[in-house]
Amino acid sequence: MTMNDSDVRGILHRATDDLVSPPGLLAEVRRGGRRRVVRRRAVLAAVCAAVVAVPVAGVVDLPGDAGGTPVASPLLDEPTRGDLAADEGYLRQVRQAWQRQIEQADERPRGEPNIVWAGDTPAGRAAFVAQGTVYGMTTGFVKPTADGPRVGTLTQITDAETDGIEQAALLGSQRDVLLVLDFGQPVEFSAQLRHAPDGKVERTFEPVVFRDGAAVLSVPPQRTKLTVALSRTPVERGNVIHIDGTSEIYFPGNKDRPAPPLIRRTLPGTEQVWGIDPAAKEVNAPTEALAQYLDPAGTHTHDGSPRLWVYGATPDGRRLLVETVQYDDGPSYAIALLARKYLPFEAVASTTADWSAPLPVRLRLPNDQGVVVAAEGSALSYRVGDGQWQDAGRNAALLPATATEVRVTDANGTTTNVPVAS
Repeated sequence: MTMNDSDVRGILHRATDDLVSPPGLLAEVRRGGRRRVVRRRAVLAAVCAAVVAVPVAGVVDLPGDAGGTPVASPLLDEPTRGDLAADEGYLRQVRQAWQRQIEQADERPRGEPNIVWAGDTPAGRAAFVAQGTVYGMTTGFVKPTADGPRVGTLTQITDAETDGIEQAALLGSQRDVLLVLDFGQPVEFSAQLRHAPDGKVERTFEPVVFRDGAAVLSVPPQRTKLTVALSRTPVERGNVIHIDGTSEIYFPGNKDRPAPPLIRRTLPGTEQVWGIDPAAKEVNAPTEALAQYLDPAGTHTHDGSPRLWVYGATPDGRRLLVETVQYDDGPSYAIALLARKYLPFEAVASTTADWSAPLPVRLRLPNDQGVVVAAEGSALSYRVGDGQWQDAGRNAALLPATATEVRVTDANGTTTNVPVAS
């Protein structure tokens, strides 16, 4: 599948809630377009997490021309591991299920499939299969169902830069069993994502202990969102391990999720400090500046809440950026970042955004630099104590630190007075 810039942006806007893209993401997505995944939803789920390369043990020499050079990979020739490695009856069922699925794919197989791992799990018998193709290698999990073994996502690896093989799979009707393959590298696991009151991410990771080629973990049911996270060490976005089955969670019924509204607002005086119009350039906060608010290894979607960026300048001449982060059905957090000229941004304040309220964002900056407010489509004004109301423009504003009340007039003419928190 080939994706142009518009395709990539559309997929990212629909399918990812990671509000800050790592450097070079667009180029990696383009390269990932050559990683052929039979089911479209698996591509989008992979984009949710971030498009990264997940190397496997050994060498994967993939063809660079149409000649179809054979692949050299341990996945294709190592003996089967797992407690069902000698169960010929089950292995035969796996090969039959694999053959039925591979015949429907658009890749021509080369050689026989290799069952890399086969074993019992609390959800039933499962396996992982790899097979060479004319232009690379196809891999996939074989999962237990009431109707017998069923092949999950088929991943076609076609070049050395896009070897993002799904190393784990969710199993069972409740998706409460996580099967993780041993690819020869240390892996860390986290079962839950939590947030501190200020919105900072709280995750606890522990090493995955492999036995005979895999680890089988009991996890909370992963029915409507993915709380678990897997990463090679060190735990970071570039080391994320993709989990087969996430597309069924995020795209039930094979349906798209509506894209969240994207809102970028530039406040008066911004360009004099920034030197550009950051909204026109679609500037996002650097990943490192938001690191404490971003899940380092999880895969998420969004609940449709707006994604907001407010650009401005503080009274003391610093660049101001307010950006929202929202995961799955959790709260939306507005984070304020400040940066002096030539220096990096630092997160300095945060608050929850209530998109059902007349004034969704009220965020006080430190050191008396003001109060950021935002209410899309509304006229804003403020006052200090019982003083006169002062016009503050529309949609978003940086109010003086002394402001005590905000007046919000929405598109229907309804006016609401909102106190400014101290």
